[in-house]
Parts: sequence; structure tokens; C-alpha cells
Amino acid sequence: MNKIKISAVSYTNTFPFIYGIENNDIIKKIALSKDIPSICAQKLIENKVDIGLVPVAIIPKLPYHEIIANYCIGATDKVRSVIIGSYQPLEKVKKIYLDFHSRSSVMLSRVLAKNFWKINVEWANTSEGFIENIKDNEAAVIIGDRALESETKFPYVYDLAVEWLRFTNLPFVFAAWIANKPVSDTFKKEFDKALQFGLNHIDDMLATYDVSYFPKHISAKDYLENNIDFPLDDKKQKGMQLFLQYAKDFQ
Repeated sequence: MNKIKISAVSYTNTFPFIYGIENNDIIKKIALSKDIPSICAQKLIENKVDIGLVPVAIIPKLPYHEIIANYCIGATDKVRSVIIGSYQPLEKVKKIYLDFHSRSSVMLSRVLAKNFWKINVEWANTSEGFIENIKDNEAAVIIGDRALESETKFPYVYDLAVEWLRFTNLPFVFAAWIANKPVSDTFKKEFDKALQFGLNHIDDMLATYDVSYFPKHISAKDYLENNIDFPLDDKKQKGMQLFLQYAKDFQ
């Protein structure tokens, strides 16, 4: 039997999912790779994998897409791991650097800037080490574990989940489990069961996986249980659809 190829994001917020997959019989049916979000997205777009935990911003780029799980990387309040950090208030910022790991968060920043913050800035692509090069009137979109480390670096920190919620009154979905071809209902049920197992065993996961790199001012358990909101419910679906509507202006 050909194994289903799956790419998952290699950030702390996905560890419960990965733990569930790796401790479930479904691991025998899949070939799992762990990547940064932008690589997950590229693999799915290029048909190098069948399923990815990918930024929802790429959905329009897929000839076929299907959300195959009832869980996501989402937020109903402060997410902490998706921010804009700056040395000045946003209205004084001239340039915003875009985290090269990101797709959805980059698009969210553009949507917020145009429709809600009403600011006109220069957008700049980045590479490794970009956070250290931010100047006085510049800012950066920073995601994942690096965003958690950057919370204390910048005097102005804008949490993008909070900003989206403030303007739309809806939660945000940063990444969802998306297939680029039809997947059987049987597999979907097994996959959901594996994800649920991981979410039910966060303490076991934290005891198994190395999270020693986690910033000292944050508890990994608190972050996973209070900042990331995993169920892909109706309100998150509405938030995701609204985001994709706004994102059309930039495609």
C-alpha cells in the first residue's frame, strides 16, 4: 500500500498533533515530514505531499483542496506566536519585514494594514537573521517559536490574532490540515482520532519532547492550552472564509 505523504509544521504549537500521529497506528499508513509553514505549503502546492498542515492563505493556489480534519492551529484571543514587533507605533512605521517562514501571517498583516490599520508601508522579504536588522522606523512580522522569543525584544508588539479579533469579532485560523486530492472518510476519522489523542495527552507530550529551547518567561503548557485553540469550529470557519475574501485583493 502506498503511504499517504503528510507535511506538518515543526513548531511547538503542532507538537500535540505530531505526538498523536506518532503514537497512533495511523503512523504506519503515512510518510510524515516536518517543515516550516512556507515549505509545507510549497510541498502541497507542488504535489510533493498529499496532505499538509498548511497556511490557509494558500487555499486559492490549490486546484483541489479539502480540509480533512476537525482541528487546526487557531486562536480565539492572544496567540503570542504571530506578531508584528517594532520600535515605534505602527502609524510611524515605514517598512515591515515579512517572516520568510510564513504565508498566512504575511497575508494577514497585509489585510490588517489595508483594511483596518489604514497604513501604507513598504513590505520587505527576508532571510535568516532578519530580526536583528530591524531599525527604528521598521517592524517585522514574526511567527512561531521565534515570535515568543521576540515578545520581550520590542517595545511595541502587535498580536495579529488579537488585531483580527478586534476588527472582525471572529477567531483566526493560521493553518489547517488540507489535502490536495480526495481522502477517504475512513482515513479522516482515523486521522482525527490521532490528533485528538495528542491534544488529550499534552502533559505526556511535554514529558517526551524536548522543549528546553522554549523562552523562560513562557510555559509551554500554558501556551498550548491557553493561546492556541485547536478545534476547527463554525466560528473559525467563518473567520477563515472572511480572511480569504479579504486576501483576494492581494492575489
